[in-house]
Amino acid sequence: MGIVPTEEAISQARESGLDLVEVAPDGKPPVCKIMDYGKYMYELSKKEKRARKRQHVVHLKEIQLKPKINDHDYLIKLKRARQFLERSHKVKVTVQFRGREMAHTEVGQRLLARMKDDLQEVGVLEQGGRMEGRRLVAIFSPKT
Repeated sequence: MGIVPTEEAISQARESGLDLVEVAPDGKPPVCKIMDYGKYMYELSKKEKRARKRQHVVHLKEIQLKPKINDHDYLIKLKRARQFLERSHKVKVTVQFRGREMAHTEVGQRLLARMKDDLQEVGVLEQGGRMEGRRLVAIFSPKT
């Protein structure tokens, strides 16, 4: 219809039994359409739902280790971490220290370094080797 005065646009909308909906308020001049407002809001909500459905949410999965972990147990935890990273999830690897194990945190550091080397083809170390109380924490993110 082109550029029409506001009063005329409102009267045209009333005559046709529809609403005058402002579609692009930041345009010069603002863009308005004559349409059913309820139907317009319904279509917008449908578009948002479809967009949310297509989104992939990254979850943070946690793998807990002890400093005295057996090789077989380590390989099982490594396999699980690899699966999480292949599914595009972040992995938080936690080494828990109990009692006198706190005096040997370098064992946990070596364990995290080994995990980093073993996961380098599927993941990247995002945050590595920081102590949180009695835990040594590293976060791996999937390679893109």
